[in-house]
Amino acid sequence: MSTYVYGITASSHPGLPKDMEGIGEPPRPVRVLTAGALAALVSDAPEELRPKRRELLAHSRVLAEAGATGCVLPMRFGSVAPDDDTVTGVLAERAEHYQERLAALDGKVEYNVKATHAEEAVLHRVLATNPEIRAMTEANRQAGGGSYEQRLRLGEMVAAAVKAQEAEDATDVQHTLEPAADAVSVGPESTGWLANVSFLVARDEVETFMTAVEQLRKGHPHLDLSVNGPLPPYSFVEPGPAEPADSMSGGGTAKE
Repeated sequence: MSTYVYGITASSHPGLPKDMEGIGEPPRPVRVLTAGALAALVSDAPEELRPKRRELLAHSRVLAEAGATGCVLPMRFGSVAPDDDTVTGVLAERAEHYQERLAALDGKVEYNVKATHAEEAVLHRVLATNPEIRAMTEANRQAGGGSYEQRLRLGEMVAAAVKAQEAEDATDVQHTLEPAADAVSVGPESTGWLANVSFLVARDEVETFMTAVEQLRKGHPHLDLSVNGPLPPYSFVEPGPAEPADSMSGGGTAKE
């Protein structure tokens, strides 16, 4: 039977599970596989695994419970190996890397921050800071709305100004928060938000980080900020979310 992998930790981890349940219906018991100084949290993999909410929550719960008492390198949801021996083989093969990452991430959590524009507020901001747009808006108003060409030109100017504001605000989000973090990982671009940034934060610096978030909100009232955390440090296991070698396959991360 295939082996499902939740995360990797030190074999000396004080909170390794004994009666924890993981994914599957019925839930599969979580087991611990060890190889030298490393351990993997695993269970038997269901024959058919889908990223349903119940399964995603089960994956996250295992990582949260184990991570509450020690550092765990989280694997992506859907990381499956052919068998237990493959998992322990990967642990042995990449032992130096995983031990380095465990040391680097010990005592740290991830906060993911996404930012979007509050549409009405950003339009007010664009008007307030762009004299040319204000002048054209007023001219069109006095002309009863203006011609089609004038309205089109105004729309193009507003769209360009909003686009420039998005780039400026994305930079502000990262630059305002990164001094309160140990590391930063910029997520993929998307039309859904103007900034998608993950921050690695020491547990004893979380209050400082959240204060910086509130300062960002106050200084940028035209932004809607979504803060998700504390999370296991998905974005910092590798340059991005990791899976151990090519012998394991996986889907999207559980934090998505």
